[in-house]
Amino acid sequence: MNTTTTPSRIKVITGNAAAAIAAKLARPDVVAAYPITPQTEVIEQISTFHASGEMDCELITVEGENSAMNAVMAASLAGGRVFTASSSWGLVFMYDAVLAVAGARAPVVMVNVNRETPGIIAVSSGQQDMISTRDAGWIFLIAEDCQEVLDLVLQSYRLAEDYDIQLPVMVHYDGFFLSYLSEGVDIPEQETVDRFLSVLKDQPRRTVLTPGQKLGVGSHGILGGYMELRHKHVTAMERSKAKFEEIDKEFASIFGRSYGGQVEEYRCDDADIVLLGSGSMCGTIKSVIDDQREKGVRIGLVKMRMYRPFPHQALVAALKGKKAVGVVDRSLAFGFDGGPIYTELKAFETRLDGAQLVSFIDGIANTDITKTNVEKMIQMTRDLADGKDVPEVTWVSYPDANTKGGK
Repeated sequence: MNTTTTPSRIKVITGNAAAAIAAKLARPDVVAAYPITPQTEVIEQISTFHASGEMDCELITVEGENSAMNAVMAASLAGGRVFTASSSWGLVFMYDAVLAVAGARAPVVMVNVNRETPGIIAVSSGQQDMISTRDAGWIFLIAEDCQEVLDLVLQSYRLAEDYDIQLPVMVHYDGFFLSYLSEGVDIPEQETVDRFLSVLKDQPRRTVLTPGQKLGVGSHGILGGYMELRHKHVTAMERSKAKFEEIDKEFASIFGRSYGGQVEEYRCDDADIVLLGSGSMCGTIKSVIDDQREKGVRIGLVKMRMYRPFPHQALVAALKGKKAVGVVDRSLAFGFDGGPIYTELKAFETRLDGAQLVSFIDGIANTDITKTNVEKMIQMTRDLADGKDVPEVTWVSYPDANTKGGK
C-alpha cells in the first residue's frame, strides 16, 4: 500500500472498530443490528457514536438479526443509505431476508465477521458462514487487515449504490483474528470521504419512497418477467467486476491506497508457483514468501478480494502459465473433496495454460494458519510443479485426514 496523501490520522484500533468508523464516515441514514460474537463490538462502537451525537442516523436496536436485515432493506428501498453487521449464526438467522434484499436489488452494505457455522457449534474463526451464503446474490468482498476493513466498507457504498450496479455488498473479515486485532489504521477526514462518495448524489436510485406516490416492492416476480429480472441481476453482478476496479483506482487517487481491485498480486511477476488465499491468512503467507524468496524460491501470492461475483477473468490472468497453484481454503465444500474456492477455480483450469492445482484446507475452527503450515503448502506446491506425486487435497492441520480417510 502507498502512504495516504490526504488529511487523515493514524489510530491503533481493532478491525471491528475500523468497520464501525467506516460506517460512521459513510453517513448512513439507518443502522439496524443485533449483537453476536465476534461482531458485537461493531454495534457497540456505533451505539457510542450515536449516543454522543457523532453519528446522525436512525439506530434501530432490534430483537434479532432477521429483523435487522428487514429493517435496513425497507430503509434502503425507500431511498436511504443503510448499514448492518452480523456473524455466523446471526447471518444464518437473517438468511431469508438476505435473499429478499438481493432479489429486490437493495444496495445494503454490511460487514460479516467470519465465524464457523457448522452443526458442531464453534465460537471460532472460519469462512463457512460466507460459503453458506455465497449464492444469495450479494457481492462479497474480503479484507486482509484492519486498514482494508475500513477501506472496503467505504468502497462498498460506491459499489452498491452505483446506478449501474444497485446490489447489496457484504464485507467479510476473519473473526477473532481481525475483529479483535489492534493495528494502526489510517482514518481519513470526513470531508475526504464525503468527496469520495459525492458522485452518488448525482445518480438516481431505482426505488425511492415519495410521499403521495405508490411504491411496490417484492411482488413483481409473480407478474411475469422473473427470468428477465434474474438475468439483469446476474449481469449487474458481472458489471460489478469492472466497476470495482474503477473504484479502487479512484480510491487510490483520493486516499493514496490501492489494492489491485478484484485480486491483489504479491511477487507474482517471475513466480513459478503461487498460493491463492483470502483474508487475514495473506499477511502470514506474504511473510513466508519473503523468507522463501531469500532462499531462491520463486513463489508468489494471489489474494482474492472479491469472491462474488467469482473473479475468474482476473484469476486466470494472474495464474495463467504458472507451474502450480496451491489454493488455501478456510472453509469446506460439502460434496466435494477440495475447498470451495479450489473447486470453483477448477472450472477454469483449462484456461490456465498447464498450471496444476492443489487444494489446502486449513484455519477452520480453532486452528491457525501458521508460518510452518504455509511452508508445508509451498513445499507441496513445489513438489507438484516438479512432477512429484502430491495429494489433490490436504487438510494441513489434521494430518490424520490424509492418512486414515477421516472416518
